Amino acid sequence: MALMFILAVYFLLPVYFLIVAATKPQGDLAATNGLAFSHFNLFGNLHTLFTRSDGIFLKWAMNSVIYAVLGAGVGTLISAMCGYALAKFSFRGREFLFSVVLGGVLVPTTALALPLFLLFSSTGLVNTYWAVFLPSIVSPFGVYLARIFAAAAVPEELLESARLDGAGEFRTFFSVSSRLMAPSLVTIFLFQFVAIWNNFFLPMVMLQKESLFPVTLGLFEWNGQTARAPLLQESVITGSLVSIVPVIVVFVLLQRFWRTGLAAGSLK
Repeated sequence: MALMFILAVYFLLPVYFLIVAATKPQGDLAATNGLAFSHFNLFGNLHTLFTRSDGIFLKWAMNSVIYAVLGAGVGTLISAMCGYALAKFSFRGREFLFSVVLGGVLVPTTALALPLFLLFSSTGLVNTYWAVFLPSIVSPFGVYLARIFAAAAVPEELLESARLDGAGEFRTFFSVSSRLMAPSLVTIFLFQFVAIWNNFFLPMVMLQKESLFPVTLGLFEWNGQTARAPLLQESVITGSLVSIVPVIVVFVLLQRFWRTGLAAGSLK
């Protein structure tokens, strides 16, 4: 319990610092203790954040929502279908294909940024929404999880019954299998959502238009300007606090399904 308490403090201390710093006026950031509250100015900081540069932060936040929600949704569907096929269909080269997927899990995403940039540059998709969205829907780790969950949660007898009743493979998947895999799909969605929401390097390589930036890249650009515009520091801190709220909300709303999905592989 003592070790868990220390780890909890270690992980929550940056969040506490963000909360404290976001409530301070700009002048109190350096003049007061970083972990102690001073003059409460959170609402003023939020107003400054959302009105700065004609409300560009709100545009960045909406871009992150588009990238993360749509990317995680489509990526979850693709991962579920691929994992289900690898778990429930026997075909030549299945194990080799799964080995290739596992190899994709081992490749760091940063190593793929430059090849993706060259590929998207040749097709004219650089500096568009597609340059961030399309790579986000591919998740080898999601395919791996989907195969494990499908093998554990979808009985072969149930699939045979659906086929005997005349259901095609797509109807069997969407009407029967996907419902049994629902907790695991939420787990995959959460992993995808967090990965895309926190994605920084790929947008930095792909995007030049400020209006297309996700919130991570936008805050990074602001932070780089604080040397000549110190007032941006408070907006960067407040924006960082606002940017973690959607992730916390998604985890709180879906944690029941997430925990069920994690335990699904241990049940027969």
